[in-house]
Amino acid sequence: MSEGNQERLVWLLEVVAREGRHLQQTSGRLFTQPLDEAWYASLEADPELAERVDAFAARFGRMQDTLGDRLIPELLRQLLETPGSALDNLHRMEKLGLLRSTEEWVEARNLRNRLVHEYIRDARTFLDALNRAGELVPMLVQTYNAILGYAGDHLPGLAERAQGRLPE
Repeated sequence: MSEGNQERLVWLLEVVAREGRHLQQTSGRLFTQPLDEAWYASLEADPELAERVDAFAARFGRMQDTLGDRLIPELLRQLLETPGSALDNLHRMEKLGLLRSTEEWVEARNLRNRLVHEYIRDARTFLDALNRAGELVPMLVQTYNAILGYAGDHLPGLAERAQGRLPE
């Protein structure tokens, strides 16, 4: 691969690294206490907390979208593979050892919808989705770090141009 062909991949790695740092920061501030029904009831009276929940949901969805819909297909193109459907691409990442579980990824994707649509309708469903999304943040970070390492090992010149790993 020529250096010019890697520009989009390097840019996407930088975008995901930034998204990951922001997601980790928001996650660290949001999950400081158990998220239960009492916590949920406090959202109405605490606009800053409600905004933190919104920021977490948006950042969780954004990082997953950028990784799955943009970075993974671009990595495959750089490896001279033809990207397939999202599910095919996830299976390929799993086979390469860059994704620990396609099923977990699909679950994370579905959580985004639950975080947005169940927010006001059902406290228990929303809390379950929010807590599970918090548990899956490390999976997103590990996937980014694995892709970064793999790309650095397999694409000459990329390692020195891409940003570093995210803390796990």
